[in-house]
Amino acid sequence: MRFVLAIVSFMLAAVMIGFGIAQQTILATPDEVSVSAETDSTAPLTVVDGAAFNAYSGNQTISVAGPGRIVAAYGRSTDVVAWVGDASYNMVTVDPDSGELVTESIVGSEQEVPDPYDSDLWLENYTADLELALTVKIPRDVSFILAADGVKPAPNSVSLSWPLDNTTPWATPLIMGGAAVLLLGLILLMWAVHHMRRAGGPRRKPQKMPKVPKKPRYKQSKRSSRGSTSGSMHTTTRIAVPAVLLSALVLSGCTVSTPLSGSGDAGVPSPTPTSTSAGSETTPPAATVRQIEKIVARISAVSLAADESLDADLIKTRFTSAALEYRAANYTMRTADAAIAAPVAIPDGPVQLTLPQQTESWPRTVFTIILDEADTTVAPIALFLEQASPRENYKVSYSMNLEPSVVFPDVVAASVGTSRLAKDSGLLRSSPTEVALDYAEILEQDVDSDSYLDFDPEGDSLRVNVGLAVKQAEQAELSSTATLTYGHELGSADPIALATIDAGAIVAVHLYETKVAKPKEEGSAVTFSGQTKALSGISITETGIQSTYGDQLLFYVPAAGSGEKIVLLGYTQGLVAASELS
Repeated sequence: MRFVLAIVSFMLAAVMIGFGIAQQTILATPDEVSVSAETDSTAPLTVVDGAAFNAYSGNQTISVAGPGRIVAAYGRSTDVVAWVGDASYNMVTVDPDSGELVTESIVGSEQEVPDPYDSDLWLENYTADLELALTVKIPRDVSFILAADGVKPAPNSVSLSWPLDNTTPWATPLIMGGAAVLLLGLILLMWAVHHMRRAGGPRRKPQKMPKVPKKPRYKQSKRSSRGSTSGSMHTTTRIAVPAVLLSALVLSGCTVSTPLSGSGDAGVPSPTPTSTSAGSETTPPAATVRQIEKIVARISAVSLAADESLDADLIKTRFTSAALEYRAANYTMRTADAAIAAPVAIPDGPVQLTLPQQTESWPRTVFTIILDEADTTVAPIALFLEQASPRENYKVSYSMNLEPSVVFPDVVAASVGTSRLAKDSGLLRSSPTEVALDYAEILEQDVDSDSYLDFDPEGDSLRVNVGLAVKQAEQAELSSTATLTYGHELGSADPIALATIDAGAIVAVHLYETKVAKPKEEGSAVTFSGQTKALSGISITETGIQSTYGDQLLFYVPAAGSGEKIVLLGYTQGLVAASELS
């Protein structure tokens, strides 16, 4: 019985170990599936559709090869198509039937495009020489764009691969379990052999034979009979079985490499069919938080360099409208007089609030608030960023320092975005255009303004710095030699209004405040110094001079019918023009 159990153990061990080894060798499935495409097109761009990346599940690895520089970037598919515009490009998609990549060459009117690297439109971008491999996880509505430099042909080789789950969780337990069963079989075998030897050999039932005359010289002892060749042969055969299995166990440490299979091989899943989710889709925000953080960092680097070197051409690459006008005037003044202070620096982060416009078209608008961790004495800076077209970068159109005690209104999540209201919108207590003109009246007339009660005076430091009381003090100081008059008009920058959760809006307006100084008597003159002198180049005049101050104002405007007041959230004011009167 012990020999039978040993043999059964050996057979079971052989099956377990053999199947465990087979799972890791001849029965092993590929560890990835890969598809590729090549093109000899001279188009400057290649677009890899998001559906191709999601043909199989799991992380996606894209490998790109070309004769020189390689630029790879990904963004929302609608943004990628908008950036490509009318340019010729190669469209790479996946065949849903075969699972292979297919390339279509689309001929457009543009054969050269700008270098797409570092565009604000991309979620991420990369560059390398000759070869580039990236592992990403992008959804179906995101696509890749590939290029060399926008002029040379795009990289000609693209491959996509996905990892496959070819783990064999039962292989190790089977091999280890088989080894344990094999060891048990060896123990049973040794026990059986030991028991047989102690018992004096196997006990056999004697067979009845015909009686023959007894001859003592031919009589054999029982001990001699037990040591017969037949018994020895049986023992040898039983020991040989585990020896063969033991050899198999030793060889199980070797692994066999199998070539990667194509999409048609066994063990490789078929491509995931394209499906369209039911229901309407909401319009995405103009940019993600990660995009805006990178954009702010780039703007900060440009502004710091331009502010230090007084480079008007450099600042134009990242500033426009009212914000550009303010900095350009400051550069002119500082060139003439180094004692004039530089503009407040734009910090590179952290970004504390992000409110993008909800849109897929252009122009696009984003509002953000940035803290300066390096200098806690500086008030947070609020920026309005605008992107005029897909291939242009975001530029700062408004840059304002927030009031110290400001309580900011609640806004929607950055992942949702908000709507931009028209400058004459009737959804607010006052339209953005009316807000600018009404507030200018308060700065000139104070309580005598018809709009005085519409604005909250609490925390409004601009009224204190340039309001009616300051203007009256300036007039009194020059009353003996000159006349001083004030005026206002809408600035050159368009108002911007982004809706808040309570149906109100964050509103930025541009206002020009003018100051005209004239000599009282003919033949007398008015002298100037400081910023006015630096910007106009005039220190004394007999005709008079007009100074124009640009006010970038940030308000919270409640919804129409609301009993709340309009609140000044922040502002930036500076001299932007000065000229002698004719």
